[in-house]
Amino acid sequence: MMIKINKDLKENPRLRHGALAILDIVLVILAVYVSMELRFEMYIPQRHLVTMMRFLPLLVAGYMLAFYFGGVYKIMWRFAGVRDLMRLFLVSTIACLISLACNRFFNLDLFRSVLILTGLFSMLFVGGIRLLWRIFSKDRISSFGSNAMPVMIVGAGESGAYAVNICNKNPGRMGKPILLVDDDPTKQGLRIQNTPVMGKTEDIPDLVTRFGIREIIVAIPSLNATKRMQRILELCNQAHCHTRMFSGPTDLGPNGEIAPQIRELNISDFLSRDEIELDTRNISGYLNHKCVMVTGGGGSIGSELCRQILRFNPRLLIIFEIYENCAYELEYELHQRFGEQCPVLVLIGSIRDRKRLDEVMEEYHPDVVFHAAAHKHVPLMERSPAEAIKNNVFGTLNLLESASTHGVERLVQLSTDKAVNPANVMGATKRITEMLIQSYGAKTQMKCMAVRFGNVLGSHGSVIPLMERQIRSGGPVTVTHPDVTRYFMTIPEAAQLVIQAGAFAESGAILVLDMGDPVRIMDLAEKLIRAYGYEPNEDIPIKIIGLRPGEKLAEELLMDSERSRMTKTGHRKIFVAHVDPVDEEQLQKMLEELRAVSDENDEGTVEVIASVVPTYHPWKDNKSA
Repeated sequence: MMIKINKDLKENPRLRHGALAILDIVLVILAVYVSMELRFEMYIPQRHLVTMMRFLPLLVAGYMLAFYFGGVYKIMWRFAGVRDLMRLFLVSTIACLISLACNRFFNLDLFRSVLILTGLFSMLFVGGIRLLWRIFSKDRISSFGSNAMPVMIVGAGESGAYAVNICNKNPGRMGKPILLVDDDPTKQGLRIQNTPVMGKTEDIPDLVTRFGIREIIVAIPSLNATKRMQRILELCNQAHCHTRMFSGPTDLGPNGEIAPQIRELNISDFLSRDEIELDTRNISGYLNHKCVMVTGGGGSIGSELCRQILRFNPRLLIIFEIYENCAYELEYELHQRFGEQCPVLVLIGSIRDRKRLDEVMEEYHPDVVFHAAAHKHVPLMERSPAEAIKNNVFGTLNLLESASTHGVERLVQLSTDKAVNPANVMGATKRITEMLIQSYGAKTQMKCMAVRFGNVLGSHGSVIPLMERQIRSGGPVTVTHPDVTRYFMTIPEAAQLVIQAGAFAESGAILVLDMGDPVRIMDLAEKLIRAYGYEPNEDIPIKIIGLRPGEKLAEELLMDSERSRMTKTGHRKIFVAHVDPVDEEQLQKMLEELRAVSDENDEGTVEVIASVVPTYHPWKDNKSA
């Protein structure tokens, strides 16, 4: 019978509110009685008792109307907080003041002290019974999750409290929070939703062992990509626990809202990077109220460029993309994030189609172009060198010619560290595009620059998503060589620095981003495996598969001739590589030779590329590396 009543109350809101209203009537009457008992010291004169009984229905009705119109019955008391208690206090105070005013103006002959005490006890009784029910509900949740996976929360701030709440709501899926750790000494011994703060971050390995913790949730978003965060993740790695990360409200929820989430750890969390400080005044100077075009705008870097550019209020943002699915999804996301009226236009087209580029330039007259469209996958371009030439070289040439003809003010080309002493076709073709940027920067009024940087975490084709899939499938995790190293940067960091680099005025410049120290891929693989709660080469094997075609053991950001002449810019993370000047006649001859082999995917094409890019050493000469 009780189970049926409980089910009816849960499924029928009107029935539930009606039951609460009846309970509140009883509680208000009890408050009146207790108030009179206290006022008359346990003996209530008959005259005052009769007077109170006469006006009791009006008094109770007043409180019930105040509760109803004050929104007390709209509060979900199971998740009530301080604001909800303040609302109840305010509503009870208003009801008390109304009863005092009526008593004064209508000469009801009621004691003011009784009316004041009635307001106080009504609030205490009504609020108290709800808080007791809330505590009882939390106990029910805890007992329900008693067999759930034990979880530790790192961070006892707002994010930690949110993580505890999320776990308590769904312990079967999220696990049961057993304890929190925090380095703030004032929080030690406190509780968040009955979960104790029991130590500091340095105690993580010991607490994991003592309490049988099987999962750790790091809930300190303010420390993302800092050295302190790196230390915390190292401690979680030592504990051999599956680790997840609380992500702040940066990602869109299912209904388009900005919603925090608890996500899997990724390698970017292990890289301690300084926060990017943007010179917003200079950036706004060349983006604000301008028409900005991003080629390859649906790709990993291109899409992040679009997100960052919209922060600077462009007149129009043109997403120029050959792959319609990515472009459509990005357009939908930008409208969800920045509003339906945000000035975004998706145009489908290829940089290999000069006529299509001219159509777009003629109709929209972009002021600034970010050129992110390119073939970037090293092993694939080794097998199809002519496609790299057609897309990377002549596609860029088409864009430069069309942009300079139609009055584009500034063009920013995204280059790569693989253009330095290239060992692959992709890097060699990107080096040629840098030479094209130098040429058009010198012979046109358009400000042209290339921005050179290394690998971007999370981009399409990145090694990290591959490793994550391998771990989830039980391994092995493949690494090309035990000593291979790479420069890494997060997608937002790369996009922000590219936009910042575009603000510099030196036309024809090759700008180099500070990528930090190179990272050993083997170390990344081991950290990622431990982040999933496994031990490398015990639970998940690591397999060495050898360097792929076109790969080097270590990438470089500068050539030897550039290193001694590198200069600083106004931004501490952006430098200028002073490359050798381009001979225009020699460049045109180079392009003619490349055009002649741009339809042949054979060794002859590679030989021609090597002849026009002296620093290019085809991969077959580097197999011993």
